[in-house]
Amino acid sequence: MNYLAHIYLAQHSDHAMLGALLGDFVKLKDTVLYHPEIQADIQMHRLVDSYTDSHPIVLQAKALFQDQHRRYAGILLDIFYDHVLSQYWPEDSPTPRQELIRSFYTALQAQSKIILPDNLQAALPRMLSQDWLGSYHEFDGVRIAVERTSQRLSKNGDLLRAGLDDLQSNYDALSKGFQEFFPELRQYVTAQRGQMQPLQN
Repeated sequence: MNYLAHIYLAQHSDHAMLGALLGDFVKLKDTVLYHPEIQADIQMHRLVDSYTDSHPIVLQAKALFQDQHRRYAGILLDIFYDHVLSQYWPEDSPTPRQELIRSFYTALQAQSKIILPDNLQAALPRMLSQDWLGSYHEFDGVRIAVERTSQRLSKNGDLLRAGLDDLQSNYDALSKGFQEFFPELRQYVTAQRGQMQPLQN
């Protein structure tokens, strides 16, 4: 899952949404530095990633990629799944898509000088000015996100970018798979929230 899906799953509070984003930026040992609700969703972010990576539908999706691109299928699917979520926003969502994105950006800016690690602090102006979360709605936004990600790789960024062809050629199958998978992920998250305990200082 990429940013939009994680934030969707954590939309019950500003702290939870921040934790959902921070899961990609905070080391495990530093989790205890944050508010307990943020801690909980940093942990949830990692549980969601593990559940997603091992889910049969996601494994089937990865198998659709050409051999030379398959090692990057997880990254490509994470970004593509945000696109599909944006396109097929759940009807029972408590918050419309654009409203949730605006709310998240507001929460992120409010905490920007307090809790954000340096790497996220550096990315924040571009995230806001380029509307990363809103841009996933169109496939061109997926292209831009993949290009941006490929520039951070130490090597083989060209193979990641080439995987866009696999996304396009398997668009319908991958989109259908996500629509089947995401309700199961939502149920998993609900169950996990009832069990997990935040880390303590």
